[in-house]
Amino acid sequence: MKLVVYAICKNEEKFVDRWMESMGEADQICVLDTGSTDGTPQRLRELGATVAVEEITPWRFDVARNRSLELVPEDADLCVCTDLDEVFQPGWRAGVEAAWQEGADQLRYRYTWNFLPDGREGIVFWSEKIHRRQGCRWVNPVHEVLHFDAPPPRVREAAGVRLEHHADPTKSRGQYLPLLELAVKEEPDNDRNVHYLGREYYFYHRWEESIATLKQHLALPTATWADERCASMRLIAKDYLALELAGEAERWLLRAVGEAPHLREPWLDLADLAYRREDWPGVLWATGRALAITRRPRTYISEAEAWGARPWDLASLGYFYTGQYEKALESVENALALAPEDLRLQKNQRLMAAKVEKSL
Repeated sequence: MKLVVYAICKNEEKFVDRWMESMGEADQICVLDTGSTDGTPQRLRELGATVAVEEITPWRFDVARNRSLELVPEDADLCVCTDLDEVFQPGWRAGVEAAWQEGADQLRYRYTWNFLPDGREGIVFWSEKIHRRQGCRWVNPVHEVLHFDAPPPRVREAAGVRLEHHADPTKSRGQYLPLLELAVKEEPDNDRNVHYLGREYYFYHRWEESIATLKQHLALPTATWADERCASMRLIAKDYLALELAGEAERWLLRAVGEAPHLREPWLDLADLAYRREDWPGVLWATGRALAITRRPRTYISEAEAWGARPWDLASLGYFYTGQYEKALESVENALALAPEDLRLQKNQRLMAAKVEKSL
């Protein structure tokens, strides 16, 4: 099997050595440099990568990805697309080969998108950027995805393959908004891109535009994935909260939990809203529903906060302010097990322990 890693990059010299070492299990590494000025292509070549330099104007991620894919030899059996700020856990090739032998066209593997300040994993989902060489291309100016010629690809899970993203916090994402606006202009019925554009407006605090765009997403006949519909509803609720329209926010959060009751995230948002209102029974109801969900989904709609200390933290406050001190103590200790360095939780644990002792 001929396995080739390919990537795009610009001014990422600080990542080159680590990335090349991680990708070293491949037979060949091909990189398209899109205009570095820091010595990135030179260092890549020194370490054995095949490098081409080409500026993509106007910039589009799909065009750059396709140009980098063209660098991969036609006789490659398997293509592995990564970025220079990503690393595989050692031994990844064996997992890829084992899955590929089952007759796959594309592989799904575990992807850690970010890490929390204490080093624990943040957002984790399953990605699919390992694929056959022929009959596929990248589409969308940003948040690009692989498009396959018919028939649809056979996707297999590569057990044990783990890719980690260690992002550069200094890198701007300013190009995302205009590229998403372009993507929606090109394909106004692409529900995925419309959702992403509404989310991007939210990031920019453009509340009204975010609401309008996310409602556009929900109205599309192809917007049928409950998890992403729920995400749009949650963002609309947050937009309304920013506009100080708490009643509208509550209405959209109730729609969100109705759309995807199998996700922790909307229940946690509802618990947060109840906390703002000091509605402690409401906090307990919503956190109880969230914590009853014990299986974390494999999609990008899976936020670290929902699977960290926050649900237990809110539950402990709900129990405390309803006089259920033993349950409050148990809950805050569960929160501390997930965030042991949190000083506020430590203080709450001491307070709740004292209340339990006093009540005995």
